[in-house]
Amino acid sequence: MTYIGELGSGNYVKMVHNGIEYGDMQLIAEAYEVLRTIGGLSNEELAAVFAGWNAGELDSFLIEITARIFTVKDTEGGEGFLVDKILDKTGMKGTGRWTVQEAAERSIAAPTMAAALDTRCLSGLKEERAAASKVLVGPTDLPRVDKAQLIDDVRQALYAAKICSYAQGMNLIREAGKQLGWRIDLGECARIWKGGCIIRAKFLDRIKRAYDRNADLASLLVDPEFAEEINARQPSWRRVVALCAACGIAAPSLSSSLSYLDQYRRPRLPANLTQAQRDFFGAHTFERVDKAGAFHCEWARESTAPEAVLAASGSAGAAAAAGAGAAK
Repeated sequence: MTYIGELGSGNYVKMVHNGIEYGDMQLIAEAYEVLRTIGGLSNEELAAVFAGWNAGELDSFLIEITARIFTVKDTEGGEGFLVDKILDKTGMKGTGRWTVQEAAERSIAAPTMAAALDTRCLSGLKEERAAASKVLVGPTDLPRVDKAQLIDDVRQALYAAKICSYAQGMNLIREAGKQLGWRIDLGECARIWKGGCIIRAKFLDRIKRAYDRNADLASLLVDPEFAEEINARQPSWRRVVALCAACGIAAPSLSSSLSYLDQYRRPRLPANLTQAQRDFFGAHTFERVDKAGAFHCEWARESTAPEAVLAASGSAGAAAAAGAGAAK
């Protein structure tokens, strides 16, 4: 037990817990899909893999029950395992959706949880997906992989993506606290979550220590220990995401978490072009890198029409475009 903070803060922290839970469950489901579909692991092998993971850094309630799920035989519909007989439609009661809505309302990026929510929505379109599978195609020839290497890569990708997911949840709690006047100890949130919640995990001890080291930590991603973990696991993480894309295997939360990292770690993003577009069509103004203040450009007056640019250009790109037009 612990005191979370002012009126309403306890319910809010519980809501964010459930949003993180959505992300955790989806990340585990994606790990399962990669190992089953690309790695060809049987349910017995999956049970052993997840049990092994639960004995290490991924020790958690969700990993533990996942290992046990793969061992349960079907007693209602004949032979085989029960997990293979369950309809692929995920239910939800709303708390994960509320977390994603809150994140958007408070301008906090939460792509891991948002991808998990989107996946639950898509899973509900069972009949549409069945129909789409008859007209939309994807890769059919799966590559041969080193099973041991794949298992290790997925383990490392799963752990790294979890860091991003929890970082997003903690950032949301912190921002809500600032806006609503709540004094919430993020390290204490991690501690009580370990006590008996769905997302209870060994991993939470490390989060508690991170906030003990620096209560004003901008993100778990820049905590020295977690940054070292993220940097070390990136090669495996990128291999898994790239392999999924090449094989047509959806991994929305794994890939969204990686994109989140790649945006967060870059000092410059292409948002300058987006802001230029906003100023062009809506006079929303923009800031500059070399001067202070808000600026506006009369883009329509200052710019050159695209066809004039193309006609005046002697570039290979213009020549290629002209060649493509002639081919038509």
